[in-house]
Amino acid sequence: MSEMQREVVVRDVTVPATAETVYAIVADLSSWPQFHPWAVHAEVCRRDISGTLVQHWALTDRAAVRTWRARWQFDPAVRRIRFTHETPPAPLRSLEGEWTFDDRPGGTCQVTLRHTMTCLPGERDQVRDLALGIERNTQELLETARDTATRWEELRSLVLSFEDRVFIAGSIHDAYTFLYEAGAWPDRIPHVSRLVLEEPSPGIQFFDMDTKAPDGSTHGTRSVRVCRPHHLIVYKQTVLPALLDAHTGHWSFLETPEGVLASARHTVTIKRSALGLLGDTATVSDARRYLRRALSIHSVRNLNLAKDHAEEPAGV
Repeated sequence: MSEMQREVVVRDVTVPATAETVYAIVADLSSWPQFHPWAVHAEVCRRDISGTLVQHWALTDRAAVRTWRARWQFDPAVRRIRFTHETPPAPLRSLEGEWTFDDRPGGTCQVTLRHTMTCLPGERDQVRDLALGIERNTQELLETARDTATRWEELRSLVLSFEDRVFIAGSIHDAYTFLYEAGAWPDRIPHVSRLVLEEPSPGIQFFDMDTKAPDGSTHGTRSVRVCRPHHLIVYKQTVLPALLDAHTGHWSFLETPEGVLASARHTVTIKRSALGLLGDTATVSDARRYLRRALSIHSVRNLNLAKDHAEEPAGV
């Protein structure tokens, strides 16, 4: 059998933060969709002595999502994170990598991201093309880690996360279906005036939507959703309202002996430069209060509509 060929992509960046801080940011895979433009969702499949197996979903362009599984090993003692793709993209025979975080003088650190891939000799030209894409992604990941760590103290006030819950005395299937069938929302949800839905593959949705805010204004957004029947719908806005730098969240459905506990989670990053939209003297605290109220109004309304939809066939 031909000997495997190796390709290695290594990039690093200097970050004005401690290695401990940047390690914690990168190790929190669940927060990547909030800060990385292409990350949509990360879901833990299982944990065992060999590491944490995670399924990832990421945008590849405006209307496409790629998913893959990788096993992660986290070592905070030496500030190292290793990962191995369970099924590497063709024609690779293996794909693995490593993050390292090293403190430098002046309160900075060097973050290095290495990818190592193997292939058969005859596939090397194809792998070079793939390696260029991995190189671009590597640079984007490092830049996002640097930018997030640089703003970390500021982001503590700019990021708002909350959850609303409703109990539904009906089936989990009916509750989930109401929120999954987004194409029907203009007829079902009063504040949605327009929605154009695409579902390029089962469980992956993109839609452009116009909604009316509580103050009467209308704004358009574009979202990508990962739908996991019948317990979870994850979303990320890729075209955002003017007040936000990021908006992610999910609808979740937990079946109980008495019915369904449905919840809506929002995580938003406030755009500081847009505070003037709320008034000349508006502060971050004003924006947090406004967003908590406005988003919660829509969330609770949608949950109650899902409740009515699920409870009607149940005779409640």
